[in-house]
Amino acid sequence: MNSADEVSAKMLLLSCCHCERWSDELLKQRPYASYHELLMKAEAIWLDMGEADYLEAFSYHPEIGDIGALRDKYSAASKEQGQITSADEMVIAELYENNKLYKNKNGFIFIVCATGKSAEQMLAILVRRLKNVRGTEISNAANEQAKITRLRLGRIFE
Repeated sequence: MNSADEVSAKMLLLSCCHCERWSDELLKQRPYASYHELLMKAEAIWLDMGEADYLEAFSYHPEIGDIGALRDKYSAASKEQGQITSADEMVIAELYENNKLYKNKNGFIFIVCATGKSAEQMLAILVRRLKNVRGTEISNAANEQAKITRLRLGRIFE
């Protein structure tokens, strides 16, 4: 991260969290003494972002249960949501339908850190979060994005 040129470093960061302002702020603070410092700054900067920044990042996620994205073995979705492909068709259909309800209600897709969760667990979280107001869901989704970003940064830099 420290030695990469600006464009390459930005592309790496955007692959972890597609938010221009977040990646620009992280780039401004190079060099990093350690991976831990990078993580701490990434999280602190993310917490200072606004709703528009969060929505930008959310818009680059495939929907939970998007089978087309899951079939692309090179996509982040296939790495993070791959367990959905082995789920019962009924669960996949419910994820899809509830995600549409969520998006219609909140104006953005359901964001959850899918790593380590079964399709059934994600569906239960989605159904529970459907009851929340939009402001609560912006916060919930931003927190989930932070978890996803941490995992993605770990895969690249750890």
